[in-house]
Amino acid sequence: KNSVKAMEKERVICSLQGKEKVALKRSQIFQIVGGKDLETKVIVVLGKAGMGKSILVQKICQDWSNGEFSQFEFVFWFDCKQISLPEKQYSLKDLLLEFFVKPQEGSNEVFEYILQNPAKVLLVFDGFEGLHDHENFPRRLASQPEKESCSIKELLSGLIQKKILNGCTLLLTARPKDKVYQCVSKVDKTIEIVGFSPQQRELYMTKYFEGLPYCDNALKLIKEHEYLFSHCYSPVVCRFVCFLCETLLEMGDKSLPSTLTTVLLKFVQQKIPMETDVTAMQNQESLATLARIAWYLGEKHQSAMKSRHLPSKEVNEFALKYGFFLPFAFPRHSDSEEEEFGSTFSDFVIQNFLGALHLLLAEVIKDKSLTKYLSFPSKKKKPYNWLDLVPRFLAGLLFLQDDPYFCSLSKNDVKQSTKKQKTLLKYIRRLQMNDLCPERLLELLHCIYETQSNYLLQHVALRLKPDLSFLGIVLTPPDVHVLHSIFKMSKKEFSLDLQNSSIDMQGLKDLVGLKNVASFRASLSDTVKLWKSLEQTKDYKLLRASTEKFVLDPFKAKTMKDVSDLSDLVEMREKMINCVQDASGCSSYEIPAIKNLRKLEFALGPVCGLQGFLKLVEILAAFPSLQHLDLDALSENGIGDEGAKSLSEVFPTLTSLETLNLSQNKITDVGAEKLATALPSLSSLKTLSLYNNSICDFGAENLAKVLPAMASLRVLDVQYNKITGVGAQQLTDSLRKCPHIKNLVMWNPTIPYGVLEHLQQLDSRISV
Repeated sequence: KNSVKAMEKERVICSLQGKEKVALKRSQIFQIVGGKDLETKVIVVLGKAGMGKSILVQKICQDWSNGEFSQFEFVFWFDCKQISLPEKQYSLKDLLLEFFVKPQEGSNEVFEYILQNPAKVLLVFDGFEGLHDHENFPRRLASQPEKESCSIKELLSGLIQKKILNGCTLLLTARPKDKVYQCVSKVDKTIEIVGFSPQQRELYMTKYFEGLPYCDNALKLIKEHEYLFSHCYSPVVCRFVCFLCETLLEMGDKSLPSTLTTVLLKFVQQKIPMETDVTAMQNQESLATLARIAWYLGEKHQSAMKSRHLPSKEVNEFALKYGFFLPFAFPRHSDSEEEEFGSTFSDFVIQNFLGALHLLLAEVIKDKSLTKYLSFPSKKKKPYNWLDLVPRFLAGLLFLQDDPYFCSLSKNDVKQSTKKQKTLLKYIRRLQMNDLCPERLLELLHCIYETQSNYLLQHVALRLKPDLSFLGIVLTPPDVHVLHSIFKMSKKEFSLDLQNSSIDMQGLKDLVGLKNVASFRASLSDTVKLWKSLEQTKDYKLLRASTEKFVLDPFKAKTMKDVSDLSDLVEMREKMINCVQDASGCSSYEIPAIKNLRKLEFALGPVCGLQGFLKLVEILAAFPSLQHLDLDALSENGIGDEGAKSLSEVFPTLTSLETLNLSQNKITDVGAEKLATALPSLSSLKTLSLYNNSICDFGAENLAKVLPAMASLRVLDVQYNKITGVGAQQLTDSLRKCPHIKNLVMWNPTIPYGVLEHLQQLDSRISV
């Protein structure tokens, strides 16, 4: 299945900034904007286990060997779990020219060339989590780390700290929740592999079953099992599902398991058929031992071990025979040194499943202590184990007591297994679901879905709170499927916050399409893409429903992309309105999210502040209900006089505006004059803040002139400007003509305190 392997190498990669999915070519991975040429560049590739990080780095090495990435003359690739296992000391020369590759001659000359040309060297450390106890990186290094021997952690620390081979390029792969950032002071580029899109899943399966008589039936069968199909976004799970489907169809069985737990159990069953003979007993014992090893290694955040440390030769042979282990050899320091071998679990999912199996098979683990291995104890406690799929498999296996094959794996009697199941039921009934953070809640829902217990599914559906926020939480396709299934079982109406969740368009469409999802917030770009897709497919019913459910208020623009997305939303408004009107026969229709936006915050900072604000001003008139426009940001937007002038030109359209905050924006007398000219057109304005700008007496004079005409104004804040006693007097004189104003906040360092105190005595509405 070479075509399938090739397919696995093509990944969708997600930029973490803004969590926007983009297709990234491998040639772009090493393109770093603004980096110093002579310093070490650190690139981190994140991805959950099984997403294809190792395949990606192998492909990079292959591309280099075929002439690509010509900026590198040397590429060294290391598997972290292998180089950390021997627990030996290395010099940099040992690591590069002994461990990785041994030049037949001239190794000293090669090493000297590497030291003198670090920019031509790429070092790849695959599986950063494979370094034992890697969060405790050493801070002090040997005096000559290039030549002296030290641990692999010390070497890697020296490379990251730019004390060894400064100027090279480091590529590290790690899991998203790994503590890689505690070890790396500065990362030049971070990318994340997010797995297959729905189209890529179908393409993978088509390639997998290509040429087989049941190719079409296989694809149809997997797609009918939506939960399994959603899990196929992970390449390693996709391969499991395809293998199992192929095996079952060859046997004439046209039914697939309904959960991930049953998929893995079926997979093990196909690998190791249990029969009532001596071999079956040996297999049962070997599997139980292997499960104990999986858990033991998982507790230490490991997936590999030295073969000589395995309990017996038979267990190693069993694991290798049935594909649970993959062997590897440790490199030797010298030809006279004895070769040593290691074993690693073939993939992360298998280790997780076997770890969960151990918790059920082990007699030493009592039913009451079982719940501590679940990963949703409270908001504060960390998950118990590194094997993050164990809780799901554990919950699923607890509800497979009647499965004949599962029973054949266990020596425990049915009563003991039933007691463990009752313990889980009791634990979930008592759990305060609404106290769980979003990640723990999702984990709980996955565990319950794996049980396929109608009682538990109904229990959580009834107890879910109506307002659910997944803000900034990456929602994978399986997450969306589980949420969708449980929402469908509930009679409540839900309000969802899906902003920055990286939810795919199909997932957003599924959730928004539910009748009991009454409202939702999502990233503007995702929402616009959904609406464009619905318009193209002429699904006007869902288009209207999704526009009515979408909530925009309040909106905070923090990047140029936020402003661009808001502009795109306004631009497609006319097209959307026409589609909905044509489909519904309604003569007048407005998108509620645009119509009802009341508060808009702008916080782009000084670099893009003016540019972004000028673009924002162009669309402000599209929001008829806008009441609060806030440009006060900690980083200071700095829209200046140009921004103030542009804003003043659209004042006549902002008829609902009640609060305008222009604090800390570098506005001078020029901008104040432009604002003052147009301020009376803001017929609803109650609060105006010009705090901490650069307005002097001329600007204060212009503001004083228009105050009587601003009948709705209640509060004016001109603190921390450059107004003197002259400007303060003019504002005070104008205030006498404005009985409607309740508060004038006027303290300025340039106003003598005695003057300000005197003015306050004249009018108590002046605040100091």
